[in-house]
Amino acid sequence: MQESKIMRQEKTFKTATLYRIVMTDHMCPHGLKSKDLLERQKFVVEDHHLVNREEIDAFKSEYDVKSTPQTFIDGDRIGGFDELSVFFGKTKKIKGATTYKPIIVLFAVAALVAIALTWLVYETIFIGQTIEWFISVSMVLLGLQKLQDVERFATMFLNYDLLAQRWIRYGYIYPFVETGSGLLMMAGVLTWVSAPAALFIAIIGAISVFKAVYIDRRELKCACVGGDSKVPLGFVSLTENLMMIGMAIWMLSKLWWSIT
Repeated sequence: MQESKIMRQEKTFKTATLYRIVMTDHMCPHGLKSKDLLERQKFVVEDHHLVNREEIDAFKSEYDVKSTPQTFIDGDRIGGFDELSVFFGKTKKIKGATTYKPIIVLFAVAALVAIALTWLVYETIFIGQTIEWFISVSMVLLGLQKLQDVERFATMFLNYDLLAQRWIRYGYIYPFVETGSGLLMMAGVLTWVSAPAALFIAIIGAISVFKAVYIDRRELKCACVGGDSKVPLGFVSLTENLMMIGMAIWMLSKLWWSIT
């Protein structure tokens, strides 16, 4: 009886064979991720380490593959970590496919930062100032994404921005203007500089996006979160510019009323 129970349990175990690089000076991170994913799927992993260049080259030659790690299940080669994720239904992402995830995450973080600042200063979670902080923090975070690789951003920006297409250097200046305006608006200082600057780039941006997407019907990727962005150019990009326009007009109106 006990022996029969053990045999049934053993039959429920699924086995996968994994080949990954484990060298003294390098351990493949995708190999570790593949092993973890297999174990989370209740597989017993036959973990084969490739410990030197000779073993790696021999493995690639034997199985006619160009990269490691490689996973085999029931004798069939599944592939590397990305292919393994698709195999288990963990992702349906296609290389080069568009996604709104980066911009959603960025706006969510900006909202949380704005709420945190509101609580820190006013000991409540939402007032009118929270919206100002949300937009200004969003501008800073968006600018930071662009500043990570200004060259790539400027190249992607040229696909649709009307001013950048006429004056190439504008694409290199834009991230600094956006970040600087956001910081000044967040601090509530030099509004006479930050608000007009934000208003200018936002109006040009809104017109450019509207023309490219809704008039020319072009399918492009937005440079809003940097030059390697997979975010599609469209409603979100237009909303970003409209938020900046609204924020700039509001800040200018506050400045006007404070003067008068």
